[in-house]
Order: sequence, then structure tokens, then C-alpha cells
Amino acid sequence: MRIGILGGTFDPIHLAHLMIAEQVRESLDLQEIWFMPARIPPHKERRVTSEKHRLEMVKLALREVPYFRAVSFELERPGPSYTVDTIQDLKIKFPEHTFYFIIGGDMVEYLPHWHRIEELVQMIQFVGVHRPGYKIVESLYSPYVKTVEIPQIDISSTMIREKVSKGQSIRFIIPEEVRQYIEEKHLYEA
Repeated sequence: MRIGILGGTFDPIHLAHLMIAEQVRESLDLQEIWFMPARIPPHKERRVTSEKHRLEMVKLALREVPYFRAVSFELERPGPSYTVDTIQDLKIKFPEHTFYFIIGGDMVEYLPHWHRIEELVQMIQFVGVHRPGYKIVESLYSPYVKTVEIPQIDISSTMIREKVSKGQSIRFIIPEEVRQYIEEKHLYEA
């Protein structure tokens, strides 16, 4: 089975995440996309919302899409979420699958700084998608990255958290079930 992996903090998940997953799935003829919230993302400075809330929001967002799955592999491991460790584990647990790791265009340029990148590029195919405000820049690891053109939607989790903290509407930029969950749990409020 050909599986796309979309990792991230998903704090919160939003419509651009879902659109990226769908566009990559269709472009590369993947059977499933696994959304994988990171426990402790090594490149994030700020504190993230609890794992329980982030995973629940991902599950709510994916509920109606049979080929999208919320997976908690990284949340179950202690320490920072290094992609190389995750992929090693997945290849052992699912040797019959081929994995494609989806990253934003901004992360292609950052690949030389990834933990144990030399090993990682031998284990997985990276898929770079264009993001508003970022151009995929050629890097040492560009040959290991397949690019997929996607419609450009300028939505970020940071913007959503800021809107909620200011009491502004986030309707129509995140799935309705996620919006209701954020409201019920009083997440991101000032």
C-alpha cells in the first residue's frame, strides 16, 4: 500500500492541511494519508496544546474521509519527534507499505538540518508542496523531493490561534467539528 504521511503539530488542524493531503493523495495515487501529530516537534519554540486535544481535533477533522487516518505513533514515543525514528518504526511495523513524507515547500530548504537526514532520504520519498509566501528552493536534498503543485490557501494554525485569542471568527477555515471542539474546550482563548 502507498501511504502518505502528513506530520505536524496540528495545533489546530485546518482546511489547508486537508486540502494538501487530498491533492498529494490524488497526484501520487496514494491509498491513504496518515495524519501524524508530533509529540514534541524539535523545530518549534513555543509550547503546544496537549496531545489529547490535538489528536482529538485531527480525528474530528478526518471522521468523514475513509482514506484519511489519524495515527498516534509519535505521541506514544518519549522525547522529541524525529522523523527518522518514526520512519524506522513504521518500516518495521508495516514492511509491505511504501511511505511518502509530505512537507511544506519551506521545509525543503531546511532538510539539511533534519536529524539524521542522510539515513532518512534512503528510507522514504519526500513530497514537497508549495506554500503561500515560500518558494521551493533548490537544496542539497532536492533530488530526494518530489514536488506537487497545490492550490494556494494562506491559512496557518498560528493565524487561527491568534483569531481565537482575539474573539474573531474561525468559521470556514477549519472543519466545523474542530471549531466546535475548540469552543467547547476553550482552547486558544486569551
